[in-house]
Amino acid sequence: MNKVYGSAKEALDGVLQDGMLIAAGGFGLCGIPELLIEAIVESGVKDLTVASNNAGVDGFGLGKLLETRQVKKMMSSYVGENAEFMRQYLSGELELEFNPQGTLAERMRAGGAGIPGFYTKTGVGTVIAEGKDHREFNGETYIMEEGIFADLSIVKAWKADETGNAIFRKTARNFNPPAAMCGKICVMEVEEIVPTGSLDPDHIHMPGVYVHRLIQGEHEKRIEQRTTRPRPAA
Repeated sequence: MNKVYGSAKEALDGVLQDGMLIAAGGFGLCGIPELLIEAIVESGVKDLTVASNNAGVDGFGLGKLLETRQVKKMMSSYVGENAEFMRQYLSGELELEFNPQGTLAERMRAGGAGIPGFYTKTGVGTVIAEGKDHREFNGETYIMEEGIFADLSIVKAWKADETGNAIFRKTARNFNPPAAMCGKICVMEVEEIVPTGSLDPDHIHMPGVYVHRLIQGEHEKRIEQRTTRPRPAA
């Protein structure tokens, strides 16, 4: 089975549809599947629900899908640096399901493992717990969270072989592995595709069994917050 496609558009052909749930990897602008996001923008698909830690920034990453009004609902932990995300949410144009970061990551991982729900203490006694099942374990109260089973996962890795075995570079690992796991179809973009068998099995972060389609491309790698300090005198 050939998993390697020539472009993001080709890799998403026949996959996208209105109203679908997409799990997107990345954290801020680190490790985001920017080429796949751009292809989704160009496709014109609409009424999307996107599960992602945040929505990038204005004009880049998932922020592009917000600007084109293709997203109906975000399942996120952080509104972050995206002014349009905040504006749409506060004006009632965008539905937002807030999730604690660890809960969101575990909901994705649980979906990938076929687990429909789990109990956690995170969010107990807050608005996060409203309407959710409460149970006591060893005298402590927990709430039930549901696993996320996405129609499509879009993720980015540093390097992968032709079967999809992938390595993430440093903090770009973030939400990418659990997001990749929970989709019925996972499309991954990478900086480099190498021959099958050339990667050390002990270095693999994401087994290729989770990856259905794969593309290689050039990435912009923007810096979300640039912090500098004066150079010390010689």
